[in-house]
Amino acid sequence: MVNVAVQLYALRSLDAPLPELLDLVGRAGYDGVEFAYRARESPTDEVLAALDRNGLDAASAHVPIEALEDAPPEALEAHFDETVDRCDRLGVDTLVVPWLDPEHFESAAAVDAVAARLDDLAGALDAEGLRLAYHNHDGEFATVDGDPAIERLLGRTDDRVGFEVDVGWALAGGADPAALIDRHADRITHVHAADVDVARGESVALGEGDLDLDSVVASARGAGVEWLVYEHDDPADPVASIERGERALRDALD
Repeated sequence: MVNVAVQLYALRSLDAPLPELLDLVGRAGYDGVEFAYRARESPTDEVLAALDRNGLDAASAHVPIEALEDAPPEALEAHFDETVDRCDRLGVDTLVVPWLDPEHFESAAAVDAVAARLDDLAGALDAEGLRLAYHNHDGEFATVDGDPAIERLLGRTDDRVGFEVDVGWALAGGADPAALIDRHADRITHVHAADVDVARGESVALGEGDLDLDSVVASARGAGVEWLVYEHDDPADPVASIERGERALRDALD
């Protein structure tokens, strides 16, 4: 069964504490939520209470790579442990690195360095009973030695490094999102359901851009994906956006 979640980044412009945002997500009809930076801003017991009263599961959490590794050497263990502890208390079992600068995908050596970093993190998280995944934008589809950088990255990482495909950004990068899911089905448990206007390179509401959502959902089902995660990078009306996104995903899953 494919569940439907929302990435809280879509609600970042709302000036409200995280539990209130989770109430909005619950009223919109979602099964779960993918946490972002606001997971640090509210007491854990209040967040857990909001998840419970809204019947929401913690689908995953976007965690900057710096929260797992780029701390002063003497603080590295505490930095990692703090992040792992917070995710564990929230019931998060999948941590997603959401962004690396495009310079990391401009050469074979740069991609290989990223692969080594992700392998190290995946091993450390696996020892804690957690999964690691990497979330793409369009920079990962730059050509490196004749192939998209994302293909080199996945080819040089351990299977413990999952792939959270953002289908909108994959499309903006020139890929066929459904084919990408088919090709890497064994690495994918979460798919970011985002639409783009390719000509403008802008995030838009599902159904207003160039994404073939039906083909993406079919491939996600075929891959045994656990979560479709709605995201809109810059909605004019965040609440209306997540409500519309939930309906679009439910319709595509029917």
